[in-house]
Amino acid sequence: MSCSPYSEGRVVRFSPGRFLRAISVSVAVAALTAATVYIVSGLLFPVKGVRVTGNSVVPAREVRAQIPDRSSLLTLNSGLLVRRLETNPWIEDARVLRDWRSGIVTVQVEERRAVLEANVSGKKIFVAQDGTRLPGAGGARLSPVNLDRYELERVVDGIRVLEKNGVRVQRISSVTPGGVYARASGREVVFYGKVTTAQARALKEIMRRNPTAKVFDLRSPERVVVGSSGDAGRG
Repeated sequence: MSCSPYSEGRVVRFSPGRFLRAISVSVAVAALTAATVYIVSGLLFPVKGVRVTGNSVVPAREVRAQIPDRSSLLTLNSGLLVRRLETNPWIEDARVLRDWRSGIVTVQVEERRAVLEANVSGKKIFVAQDGTRLPGAGGARLSPVNLDRYELERVVDGIRVLEKNGVRVQRISSVTPGGVYARASGREVVFYGKVTTAQARALKEIMRRNPTAKVFDLRSPERVVVGSSGDAGRG
């Protein structure tokens, strides 16, 4: 007598209802666990206060508003908070520090500073030291310069190259047919046309080696000319 190899087995049929119930139970358990963690962390490690440092343009209340009420030190998402803060054009960098003993969160803000005020076709444009457009001067005292859009782009490119290579421009003093006059590290820097990476890197080192020099001229291709005050000549 033959016996089918399948006669001892049992056919298990898929049940959509049972599958959905299993998923529902899993979701409910996950939600309950998350809620429990949230409640417990809020009770044990609540955010008791937010301190903001380094800000002069951005109101502290705007920074504090990014941290919800009843937040916990344990569940506070620092990365997300920093990304939100850095969407503000004034904020160049931000750091979040937790004090587990006091419950205080400190947000350290580094703000951008306007270095150029340009009049372009009757419109005021403010530019930061890294080339970012700003909504205003932010308290910086700048001398407005009249530029067309091509000249604005050229000046901003020069500022960006200097910034990326460690020379932070403090302000653009004037723009003439003879060059762009900038203040950087307390000294005068003159450039015209394209500022190269090699020039910017050389400028940083030459500034360090010549602490008493007043003027650094980048208008010669791939060169940095060091002079005393007034040597650059305007016009």
